Amino acid sequence: MDLAALADHRSAAWHLVESFAADWSPRPLGPGDGYDDASLDEVEQRLGMKLPAALREGYGLFGRRDDLARNHDTLLRPDALFTYEGALVYHVENQGAANWGIMLSDLGYDDPPTVCRPDLADKVSESWDPWTDRLSTALVELVMTETVKHEDDGLSDACEPPDGALDAFQALPSVLPERFGSRWYLGDQVILHCLEDWWLTVRARTPEPLESVREAVHGDWING
Repeated sequence: MDLAALADHRSAAWHLVESFAADWSPRPLGPGDGYDDASLDEVEQRLGMKLPAALREGYGLFGRRDDLARNHDTLLRPDALFTYEGALVYHVENQGAANWGIMLSDLGYDDPPTVCRPDLADKVSESWDPWTDRLSTALVELVMTETVKHEDDGLSDACEPPDGALDAFQALPSVLPERFGSRWYLGDQVILHCLEDWWLTVRARTPEPLESVREAVHGDWING
């Protein structure tokens, strides 16, 4: 899994999504997993604006796959896209605590930068803050984080990790900027995501390696 390739053209992002789905989701990507051009054209007509090429390509590749995009936070379906405070919102936190979007002024770029806005009680304090330099990078992180949270098949679990819990696993390159504290690790038949050192999510290919991680990491596992 070549996360470093994200620095290349966005086609590398879609190749990574395909590889990640094949390795870690219930099934590989296939026909019918994305939205066709006609559906996305209708969305553009409704919004009165063109969608960036990267957003259309992402929706066309995996937009209908809930197991890749809607386990915890939600990649909005194309017909649910909306504008808010100068941005096109494409991704929402599961309890409405934050939105991710693209500034309307950047929609002309094929692979525009993305922004994030927390939902605060003091609306005056809210602002769109930089998230990723490219939308394709944000969508890769979205697919990865949502996939490891897929629980319907019993191959994912999560806990608060104790200190040193991840020392035995291979650290992977970061997808998001390091300041966001999103770190990825690889083990024997398992992939792990640690958010800001306080929440660990693991996904395995089969039940046995998942149980091995539970035994090695002495945390209060949600499903263990």
